[in-house]
Amino acid sequence: MGLIGFKGQAGALGMSSIIEVRNVTKKYADEKVALADLSVDINAGEIIALLGPNGAGKTTLISIICGLTTLTAGNVFVGGFDIGTNYREARSLIGLVPQELVLEPFETVMGTVTLSRGLFGKSPNPKLIKRILEDLSLWDKRTSPVKELSGGMKRRVLIAKALSHEPQILFLDEPTAGVDVDLRRDMWRLIKDLKAGGVTVVLTTHYIKEAEEIADRIAVIDKGRVLLVEDKSVLMERFGKKQFSIDLDKPLTGLSTTLMDLGITLENDNKRLIYKYNVDLSDSKISEILLAIRSEKIQINDVHTEQSSLEDIFIELVTVGQT
Repeated sequence: MGLIGFKGQAGALGMSSIIEVRNVTKKYADEKVALADLSVDINAGEIIALLGPNGAGKTTLISIICGLTTLTAGNVFVGGFDIGTNYREARSLIGLVPQELVLEPFETVMGTVTLSRGLFGKSPNPKLIKRILEDLSLWDKRTSPVKELSGGMKRRVLIAKALSHEPQILFLDEPTAGVDVDLRRDMWRLIKDLKAGGVTVVLTTHYIKEAEEIADRIAVIDKGRVLLVEDKSVLMERFGKKQFSIDLDKPLTGLSTTLMDLGITLENDNKRLIYKYNVDLSDSKISEILLAIRSEKIQINDVHTEQSSLEDIFIELVTVGQT
């Protein structure tokens, strides 16, 4: 049986947005603005990654949705419940895995997860707790005090705690911070399994590769504002660029008018021709470039292509947003 299997009410009703954030502003006592009229919808059953530099407002947004921080203005609805007027109903739909490894060191793994379920008013369910621990590779550690666990195992315990009351939504704040590559990939598989079980997953991450690997949609946040929310594939297609590089046998003294008109530039001490074009090939002139090179008798050593990564796109969006 796969990890969890929570088909919650929102999913059962076919609700498209399980979280609705409407014009939310958060100001602190010193008038510092953490969120500025921010609006975003999160769809039921998706994995959405919140990307942004430190201080962008990602953790503040999560804290507001989870009811840990009060908003200054605006509204947030979780599963149709207003987090202000129906806090308990909204919070019961949410599991939160914070970035900090805050756990009772002398409690056992089993005791920690069981207690968390009880705090949400849920009746005991040993079979469910066993399944969660097994799926997180924690069952063999069930009687171990938390203080004896590695950092990666403690993070798994945090996830088990967050899942113990069968939430429809799981928030993961930097879920793979400080873990090794193998454990990070295990976490990626875990998150995909959660989605397959009907859980909506919202994560913040500094590992752009993480978002590129597992997210369905990307929300880029900077200075308390949403710069963009887009399907990952659409984002890569809209903003992605390919680069066609041609390494030459010897340096050129310059470019012909034909090559310049085709958009070619020179790099690497004039020993490399560079051509950039859209990922969808809508503006590609590669065939014309190769014909021009042949007609000009330019000797080629090697050719290769590179495609923009999500990190390249993210840096470009944030840079533009700061200007």
